[in-house]
Amino acid sequence: MLYIIGLGLGDEQDITLKGLEAVNKCHKVYMEAYTSLLSFGLSTNGISNLEKLYGKPIILADREMVEEKAHEILAQAHHDHVAFLVVGDPFGATTHTDLVVRAKKMGIVVKVVHNASVMNAIGICGLQLYRYGETVSIPFFTETWRPDSFYEKIQQNRLMGLHTLCLLDIRVKEPTLESLCRGKKAYEPPRYMTINTAIEQLLEIVQDREESAYTEDTECVGLARLGSEDQMIVAGTMKQLLLIDFGEPLHCLVIAGKTHPVEEEMLDFYRCRT
Repeated sequence: MLYIIGLGLGDEQDITLKGLEAVNKCHKVYMEAYTSLLSFGLSTNGISNLEKLYGKPIILADREMVEEKAHEILAQAHHDHVAFLVVGDPFGATTHTDLVVRAKKMGIVVKVVHNASVMNAIGICGLQLYRYGETVSIPFFTETWRPDSFYEKIQQNRLMGLHTLCLLDIRVKEPTLESLCRGKKAYEPPRYMTINTAIEQLLEIVQDREESAYTEDTECVGLARLGSEDQMIVAGTMKQLLLIDFGEPLHCLVIAGKTHPVEEEMLDFYRCRT
């Protein structure tokens, strides 16, 4: 059997009892290390904390392993119980959906153990979940690549009065341009987009547009380390949030749509006072 187990957002203790029970049944335990990272995943002793609590050695599965060697993981699941640990909820990334599809086609029994993810934990800021439109991902700009295809989605959400959750770029174990040219594996240092960078890029995109979907005065909510003990939530305009130091990753941003009075009351607890 292949168990795909959500770990939640905070630390190693956020696994559910059902998830921990499943891990204890498994012969091999893999942990994805590319779509997102837990707060302890950013520290040098992160994996040891997991292994100590779960009582199992953990194999880090980077993007390369899962995309190129998934057949090895699935082959083991034919004969033994195998766990694949996912930060947040198992279906927060399409890669995990692909793994489930491949397993089912091979006749492997798949059991999913759900957990909290950014998609539902974002509700803590007070903006009601059913008033969100399509979620967007904002990638890092480069000197030669400044994608803005997500702008239309934000625009449509705003026209309908809906909030927009912006997931910010995470670049972990990305090959360098030089290594791609030479055919030798070398990777860029890990990078995690900040709320400040996301806002700068968003404002750059609207500079040349006649009717902007948002401005520097648009109400937003910045959230850092969501689900952790030191999470940080600040509501304010884009201009105000640009001046805030949100600290360590991971960050995400919500562009507010039309707000209900109850939502406004909740946002007041997080409002930037500068």
